[in-house]
Amino acid sequence: MKKLESSLRNMVLVLVGVSLVMGGLLAWVNHVTEGPIALQAEKALALGIKTVMGGEKLTVVASDTIRQNMGGKEAVFVVHKTQDSHQRPLGVAVESTTMGFGGDLKVLVGFDDNGKVLGYTLLQHAETPGLGAKADKWFLEGSKGNIVGKCPGDKPLQVTKDGGEVDAITASTITSRAFLLAVNQAYEAYQSAQKVEKVEKVQSVQNTQNTQNIQNTQNSPNN
Repeated sequence: MKKLESSLRNMVLVLVGVSLVMGGLLAWVNHVTEGPIALQAEKALALGIKTVMGGEKLTVVASDTIRQNMGGKEAVFVVHKTQDSHQRPLGVAVESTTMGFGGDLKVLVGFDDNGKVLGYTLLQHAETPGLGAKADKWFLEGSKGNIVGKCPGDKPLQVTKDGGEVDAITASTITSRAFLLAVNQAYEAYQSAQKVEKVEKVQSVQNTQNTQNIQNTQNSPNN
């Protein structure tokens, strides 16, 4: 078999061939793993909702996507409405993402019907192990930076260095600020979802009344 001549043309052809093969392989791997990764994410979210709402026996009755302008940029939140086994409202769990020290910091925050924090969990983060990564427990009840029971509507949550009442993670002020921003924004999304729900209820009542009025008019003896 004749050996290929070492030329620029041959090298380019080889590189293109290798690139095509590697690209196809990566696409195949992505296709194979896409399903399991999505399933794992769904399980993590379901477990997270139970964790932040403080109960195993609950049901997510609706999940609404809320888009808000935050600092000139569109932010997307997902508000999960929950109820207990007796169909009583428990509150909501809100997915909120901000930029942490190492990348996206995605937090799931639980609020009761009064807007108080029930709990939280980190769905995604790239914070430094031993420092910013401590956010997974630092702000829970019993910890130094506890935010459970606080309502961002009464006063936005801030670290003490910024005039707030929450102790920042030691040597991780940036992560602490990003986390509290995610919680505050989650509360705003929660409030927006409540306003939308109230408007929809009012419109539903009005539509029902209008329908009844039309029916009463049609059934009137004078018609």
